[in-house]
Amino acid sequence: MKEKLPNSTASLVLGILSIVFCWCYAIPGIIMGVIGLILGNKAVKLHNANPDQYEGVGNAKTGKITAMIGLILTVLFSAYLFWMLSKIGWDALSDPELLQERMQELQNK
Repeated sequence: MKEKLPNSTASLVLGILSIVFCWCYAIPGIIMGVIGLILGNKAVKLHNANPDQYEGVGNAKTGKITAMIGLILTVLFSAYLFWMLSKIGWDALSDPELLQERMQELQNK
């Protein structure tokens, strides 16, 4: 009887969560994506070393893919966020009135 592959489900869950949390200013998406990718790689290597002993490699592979997607989305969102903040101006973050004024300027362009 085959054993369930350790960390394959955890990799899948973390990969999915990295996609969900990629919009939360990068930190949760990066953390979950990296951990999901590491766990997925370890699980796939363990399965490749003993393919007859373990089942569930599909979850590990899917976890790796979702973690990569989550990391890519997190990087893209972070780049967009920094680009937007550079357009608005970093000084506007501390002054709500200035922020509102600069946002209206961007909308009128």
